[in-house]
Amino acid sequence: MRLRCAVLDDFQNAALDSADWSPLEDRVEVVIFREHIADEDELAARLADFEIVVTLRERVPFPATLLDRLPRLQLLIASGMRNSVIDYAAAERNGVTVCGTASSSTPPVELTWALLLGLARNLVTENNALRAGGPWQSTVGADLHGRRLGLLGLGKIGSRVAQVGLAFGMRVSAWSQNLTKERADEVGVELAASKEELLSGSDFVSVHLKLSDRTRGLVGAAELALLKPTAYLINTSRAAIIDQDALLAALHEGRIAGAGLDVFDTEPLPAGHPLRSAPRLLATPHLGYVSQSNYAAYYSHAVEDIQAFLAGEPVRRLG
Repeated sequence: MRLRCAVLDDFQNAALDSADWSPLEDRVEVVIFREHIADEDELAARLADFEIVVTLRERVPFPATLLDRLPRLQLLIASGMRNSVIDYAAAERNGVTVCGTASSSTPPVELTWALLLGLARNLVTENNALRAGGPWQSTVGADLHGRRLGLLGLGKIGSRVAQVGLAFGMRVSAWSQNLTKERADEVGVELAASKEELLSGSDFVSVHLKLSDRTRGLVGAAELALLKPTAYLINTSRAAIIDQDALLAALHEGRIAGAGLDVFDTEPLPAGHPLRSAPRLLATPHLGYVSQSNYAAYYSHAVEDIQAFLAGEPVRRLG
């Protein structure tokens, strides 16, 4: 009898085409779930008959309350090598092995710049006007060369965003709680004197921090008030780092020039969510990691993880 493997949140129906699953076909039945299941009771019922689950990033939490209701589950695979929404203690208690996959930081760097450039040059507004036969040139774009790019976070992704900013001729500075001048010098950017100085002095601010107790709500109403009225704010990291209500107020009141978001408190974003109709907002549905190379890595490594587990030698274990 074959084991059953559920692949969650395959919105684009791309999982089976992104890797060669044929090595598993004699031992594993792969079932694709294209729709997101947010309700824990429904998820528990839908996954009750599966021994293996492949989950995409951190979209689906696996707390103890869910893991305790999946007695057949043996292997949980999460894309990437970090996942903050899996209760590893509960997984171990239930005899569930948790494994990860490789994940590249290049796609979110590229999407950060897609959002920043789209905002600066009003690409959506101008494209829509052109296609609808509207006015020929209705906006004046913001320059990048000579402007200041402020980065909240200078890790793997932030440092690569910095390099692109420098290539555009921008003045790049960065700040985080633990950032040192040595690290800033290594990347070739300025160390901001403080979070407040970075926010008040930057023309573009981009968030590249991990979500933690220290960074949750790091940019609230007081911090947003420091931004120039001509400044743009981009977040491709974690939604909870920026106070959503405060950002909505700033956008509606025109206190900043615009925002680019790829991450949200609730995903997928509900149909009636206020961010769907917010002015001065360029938003994408969490596409930062969604690229051909990342999907190839996620799903080919998922196949390898399953093969290794079946052989009794799990690889890329998490927890």
